[in-house]
Amino acid sequence: MFDRDTYTKAVLAFLATTMLIGGVADAAKEAGRRRTISLDGQWQIAQGGMDKIPASFDHTVCVPGLVDMAKPAFEEVGKKSERRQAFWYHRTFTVDGAIPETARLKIHKAKYGMRVFLNGKLLGDHLPCFTPVVFDVKECLRGKGRDNELIVRVGADRQSRPTDLPSGWDFEKYLYIPGIYDSVKLILSGPAHIVNVQTVPILGDKPAVRVVTEIENKNVAKEIVLNYELRHAKTGKLVRTCRKVAAVDKGSNVSVVDFQIPISKAHLWTPDDPFLYELTLKTSGDDYKTRFGMRSFRFDPRTKRAILNGKPYMMRGTNVCVYRFFEDAQRGDKPWRTEWVRRLHRKFKGMHWNSIRYCIGFPPDFWYDIADEEGFLIQDEFPIWLLGKAPENPKAEKIVPEYTAWMRQRWNHACVVIWDAQNESVTPETGKALEAVRNLDLSNRPWENGWAEPQAQTDCVEAHPYLFIKTWFSDTPFEFRHIANTSGVPNLQNLQKAIDVPIIINEYAWLWLNRQGDVTCLTDKIYNNLIGPDSTVRQRRVLYAKYLAALTEFWRCRRQCAGVLHFCSLAYSRRGDIPRPEGGATSDHWIDVEKLEFEPNFEKYVRDAFSPVGLMIDFWDTEPEPGAKRSINVITINDLYQDWKGTVRLRLMQGEKIVTEQSAPCTIEQLGVKELSFDLTIPTQSGSYQLTAELSASGKQPVRSVRDFEVITQQQRTERFGLAYKKPVTSSSDVTVDGAVYPAKHAVDGSNATRWSSEFSDPQWIMIDLEKAVEISRVKLIWEGAYAKAYSIEVSSDGKTWRQVYRTENGDGKIDEIKFEPVKARYVRTNGTERATPYGYSLWEMQIFP
Repeated sequence: MFDRDTYTKAVLAFLATTMLIGGVADAAKEAGRRRTISLDGQWQIAQGGMDKIPASFDHTVCVPGLVDMAKPAFEEVGKKSERRQAFWYHRTFTVDGAIPETARLKIHKAKYGMRVFLNGKLLGDHLPCFTPVVFDVKECLRGKGRDNELIVRVGADRQSRPTDLPSGWDFEKYLYIPGIYDSVKLILSGPAHIVNVQTVPILGDKPAVRVVTEIENKNVAKEIVLNYELRHAKTGKLVRTCRKVAAVDKGSNVSVVDFQIPISKAHLWTPDDPFLYELTLKTSGDDYKTRFGMRSFRFDPRTKRAILNGKPYMMRGTNVCVYRFFEDAQRGDKPWRTEWVRRLHRKFKGMHWNSIRYCIGFPPDFWYDIADEEGFLIQDEFPIWLLGKAPENPKAEKIVPEYTAWMRQRWNHACVVIWDAQNESVTPETGKALEAVRNLDLSNRPWENGWAEPQAQTDCVEAHPYLFIKTWFSDTPFEFRHIANTSGVPNLQNLQKAIDVPIIINEYAWLWLNRQGDVTCLTDKIYNNLIGPDSTVRQRRVLYAKYLAALTEFWRCRRQCAGVLHFCSLAYSRRGDIPRPEGGATSDHWIDVEKLEFEPNFEKYVRDAFSPVGLMIDFWDTEPEPGAKRSINVITINDLYQDWKGTVRLRLMQGEKIVTEQSAPCTIEQLGVKELSFDLTIPTQSGSYQLTAELSASGKQPVRSVRDFEVITQQQRTERFGLAYKKPVTSSSDVTVDGAVYPAKHAVDGSNATRWSSEFSDPQWIMIDLEKAVEISRVKLIWEGAYAKAYSIEVSSDGKTWRQVYRTENGDGKIDEIKFEPVKARYVRTNGTERATPYGYSLWEMQIFP
């Protein structure tokens, strides 16, 4: 519930900390109107220490931008260097006419920490790197065309700031490039200066916009006259104009004026129809413009869906890691070029994306204007990523002012729908901070709190189901066919489960390739396992695109999450053959960043996977049995608010040849799911095949889902999985845990997604009958987490008399390739005598080779 006195106190406390409040001025001075003078453009710059202003500035640099854009270039920018502690920005400017009652200098964002001087006077320090600062410059600003000298010091590296403040640490980054990376403005106005405006859309039978206006009243009058105009932002069409008279709060220079503007036949803002209004507010000496959209956004705790303007809305999207892109070799001035940023967002639209997570860092402010105009839902993530190992420990009392400034800067943007407190972190400090500031946002947007506890039933959590990460973390590989045994509900961290709230998947896959098609330092093992160490760029790119598309289909069609956002569409691209941080960890999909050309396979397959009306072949077997009769399910989904009618066609292809083709009519209700089933006989002829399911409707581009598989002979299977593949198997015991059965046959089924587990005691054994005596010389054991510390391999011709061919007392739970002198045997067993864990003995696979 809104309490104006409480709100005003919060505003005053915040403004006092940001140096915005000045003394009461003489009301008889010239009133004037608001002027905003841009101080963007070419500045001078020099390097030096933290305390002394350089004697000369012999480099130039663009503002907004970063220090690595300076001419001539500085050396070792972005890394801690003995060459400097700070960079010093310098420029001069003039102001025509007299200085009015209010003069503010606003620097939108700079890193790492600022100290600001104007005409030799220290205005103050601002340590935050991601939020604006506003200085009162009335007393030292010179008017009537006289020169003003502005100097801004920024720390040369991230370590120049205290560790109890967020600094944007990212252990997958290499360079932390400083600079004034957002606009600098001089704001001039007369008395009754409008400090901030919060617009709060009210939907329903009587639509209106609530306007909460903060006015710094330097008049001695006890009333404020506030005039407003409401227009359509694009056309300028006048909607309403009116005059508001409000009493001034006594004993305060800042008054909060709270009123509503009715909007008959309100035009709602959505990503498909991003309609904006423009509000102009005028006092006796100031005017202020802001844009907003008539939209509401929340999560439904019951259905676990996002609710946009009162209706369920499926979020489909991507991630932008702009701070990683800052260090990309091809970045240049792109993040500050409006036409490039707009083309970027329009390219995203072409991928059927309606949502973006601005991840691990805020872009320049005009990006949010473009997101408003182009139509995106933004999950706005504050740059805190601790992951249990960060060299910083931000505290709630230091985070609160930054969260407050962040919200005040963004809260009129229709695009911003989720305040995201942090990335993958478990600190309680962000939870304390967001609870302290949550009520300032009168639209009551939901919050996301990384891997820490959600703070309210109305919030959401993010999931990062990186299935292929298993291969990176251990020697037990995750393969495409294992998706069949994956839950549609992604795993969460323990603290995230404190409250049952909706889930957004905003990272998944772990299959990154850099722009040249090479593996990153996180994905080399994955590609070695999936297609071998000698794979080509084309093979990797096709696999990446098809697997990413299939995972997207899987998470979307399971319908367990409020949104699916892929990671990521803008980042750096670096060599992956060296360790982090220098080695590239993640990447995007561009082959030409300036022209914004995606890698063609990514666009071909992943675009369809995000189609509003989409489908998934629910078939994950990469090597089905020849001649097997299979029922192939095709799941179709509809994110639209109208029913979809068309045809689903399933083809079995071998190269360009159609082996079989089936089709069925399909109607999918609005926001619905429809499952169809087709009978298919797997070919007996060995070779490569592809299943293609296609959604088609009159006048619409078809949407496809594809699955590749191989038909291999029994001899080929034996070569791959060994002689034990699907042979009779017995064990000393097996277990059932929480209804899940772990029988011995799972150790010879050729799948690393199923396993055998014994009872939780010593000793235990598992025995395979090869059905006839054959010569063998190698056994491969793929252990699960519950492995044997001590075990032996034994062979027998009759299953009664055993001969030991291998013994160890130091098992490590990895994949064991055991070689021994060739021996003829029919029976082979693994005999565990000492467990390494409190659990049983557990094997994904036991394989035996000639």
